[in-house]
Amino acid sequence: MSTDQPIIQMHGLHKSYVMDGVSVHALRGIDLDVQHGEFLAIMGPSGSGKSTLMNVLGCLDVPDKGEYLLNGQDVSRMSSDELALLRNRELGFVFQNFNLLARTSALENVETPLIYAGVHKKERDERSIAMLQRMGLGERLHHLSNQLSGGQQQRVAIARALVTQPSLLLADEPTGNMDTATSNEFLNLLESLNKEEGLTILLITHEPEVAARAQRSMTLRDGVLESDG
Repeated sequence: MSTDQPIIQMHGLHKSYVMDGVSVHALRGIDLDVQHGEFLAIMGPSGSGKSTLMNVLGCLDVPDKGEYLLNGQDVSRMSSDELALLRNRELGFVFQNFNLLARTSALENVETPLIYAGVHKKERDERSIAMLQRMGLGERLHHLSNQLSGGQQQRVAIARALVTQPSLLLADEPTGNMDTATSNEFLNLLESLNKEEGLTILLITHEPEVAARAQRSMTLRDGVLESDG
């Protein structure tokens, strides 16, 4: 895929859902292009549509109207199976609560998406160990999740997100449960991955100081992207 084409192209994107019998218009005509190698932060208050936008970006949901192209592929018209395949191949996810498997080692957590991708055990081990070493966790391969610090757990989560070699890393309120030191460590790591390796990153946050670390920031309010800086 040519990197001249944006990795994300959204045009006139709308999404509604029904809550307690009332139709809620979560996204109201989103237009968004993200280039390969960008680090973009999207801010917005609670109820602005951030979660809905992240679900669409992450191929967990499809828009009601409009177009979403991910690496030139029209996500808007894909089936559930096609979306699952695309997620595994193109996307890495980092969540606020890490979502690590409890009572499972760091290595086993990182291997999980490779199991779903059908990668053989020898290659799974090699790729997962290399990724954990890259994250500075070579001495923690067999430690259980609850034996790791918050910062170490977040590095395991990033290793798991990157082990499939995704085109795009999506981070959903990733610093929400972190103290200042751990948050800074995490953001330094994201900046390094973006600047040194050209990884495309899209981060959802409600914290201005977190958004300020990105190259570019936008604000979502009432389902509309209202600024781009």
